[in-house]
Amino acid sequence: MARIRVLQFVTNFWPGGTERHVTNLVAGLAASEFEVHVACFLREGPFLGQLLEQAASVSEFPIRRLLSPGTLRQQVRLARYLRERGIELVHSYGFYPNVFAVPAARWAGVPAVASIRDTGDHLAPWRRRFQKRVCRLAHHVLANAEAVRSRLVEDGHDRRGISVIHNGIALERFRPEPASDRVREGLGLKAGAKVVAVLARLSGVKGLEYFLEAAALLVPRFPEARFLIVGESAAQDPQGRPYRVGLEEQSARLGLSGRVVFAGFRDDIPKVLSLVTVSVLPSLSEGLSNTVLESMAAGVPVVATAVGGNPEMVREGVTGLLVPPRDPRSLAAAIERILRDPALGRRLGSAGRQSATENFSLQSMAQKTASLYRSLLAGTRPEKCDARGVSLQEDGVD
Repeated sequence: MARIRVLQFVTNFWPGGTERHVTNLVAGLAASEFEVHVACFLREGPFLGQLLEQAASVSEFPIRRLLSPGTLRQQVRLARYLRERGIELVHSYGFYPNVFAVPAARWAGVPAVASIRDTGDHLAPWRRRFQKRVCRLAHHVLANAEAVRSRLVEDGHDRRGISVIHNGIALERFRPEPASDRVREGLGLKAGAKVVAVLARLSGVKGLEYFLEAAALLVPRFPEARFLIVGESAAQDPQGRPYRVGLEEQSARLGLSGRVVFAGFRDDIPKVLSLVTVSVLPSLSEGLSNTVLESMAAGVPVVATAVGGNPEMVREGVTGLLVPPRDPRSLAAAIERILRDPALGRRLGSAGRQSATENFSLQSMAQKTASLYRSLLAGTRPEKCDARGVSLQEDGVD
């Protein structure tokens, strides 16, 4: 039987939640009845190698500015590519890929799915309006959290055209494991030191400034603790420098030199997590964080801000602790609770591992996405599911 040809469109393959998600999804779909093609604006980044092995093809459609004659030419080229390759469905991710790929898919007569993976607080009002118009061209909109769907509905999107499929991770990669002495030494961490870590791309929306302020509050109480920031700059500061530069300067001003480790991009996150006492996500806005799921899967207790989809993963006092955004004192207090009470940390970590296993597996995410694709291609209304993947349509719930 012929495989179903689908195209995934992303910006590039540099580290980020969306790029990691698409890499995971391509692996899951390619193992079933789908022939998965991938397209992008820039064909580079650490995830490219894995996708070259898993995808049927990886193609580049470079643009300089979104609104330009060159962009229109690339859209026409994409539409021709879809027809020539016999692509049956296009799935794009994020503002720029959605605005670029959805109209091209419509020109080619191919169904399009537009993924929106955060609450969009960082988008200017005109971008939100533009995004809504593009989503009306799509055959369906896919969110990765109920919080994202709620925000889209508030912005005027039709709830009936939006589904939610939570992120899924390869759980087998994140089984709790003994601490890696080699990785510890490579990061310059002392044996036995309590490690408080943030794993995120370095940008303003991740709230890293508040994490550093919380670290400054904790150092007098836990002088042996070390604060680990894993990730590379995904943005520039107001002076046009890589975002990390400003964070390093703030760390020095707060007297944290020697206590904060900027680890940069790492491809050995499971081994890094083996060293972590508390995993922190201080985001100001969020969709559904893969790094929170990975920390939970590794049995590491999580402290996260109560924004976006974080409360859909972290149940307060059960699978982790939630704090308000932009509140370093509350953040420090929650971290301190776990540092002072190892039994609490073990209890939260164990419950988080169980929740990740039951609700956020890569297999479940891929199966739900495949089901959505099949429904759209069959011309039926996608089935609505609750957080466990249980059908709600029988009860009349939309």
